[in-house]
Amino acid sequence: QMQLVESGGGLVQAGDSLRLSCAVVGHRNSDYAMGWFRQAPGKEREFVGGIGWSAGTQKYADDMKGRCTISRDNTETTIYLQMTNLKPEDTAIYYCLAPGANWGQGTQVTVSS
Repeated sequence: QMQLVESGGGLVQAGDSLRLSCAVVGHRNSDYAMGWFRQAPGKEREFVGGIGWSAGTQKYADDMKGRCTISRDNTETTIYLQMTNLKPEDTAIYYCLAPGANWGQGTQVTVSS
């Protein structure tokens, strides 16, 4: 069964950058789109951005445009979320998602002001 393992979160200051990783375990093919989501305390999980299987197609939430880039390494079945100019309101648990996979544990990102 496909599993998703997120990593790379941490405590950073406003204005810093961070790169999150999501490794796909238990599935060798990479011909599917994937996405990043986040959930802040007391809020619903929301879409951050997504990437097509060939990486040629990317889509981002309006408040993340210009501040994040999603990339993928299909040889390692891993996707990345590079975030820059982080803001305190970016504090959340970040999750990735792929078709047929359950939510992983996520990785905590905390941005201090």
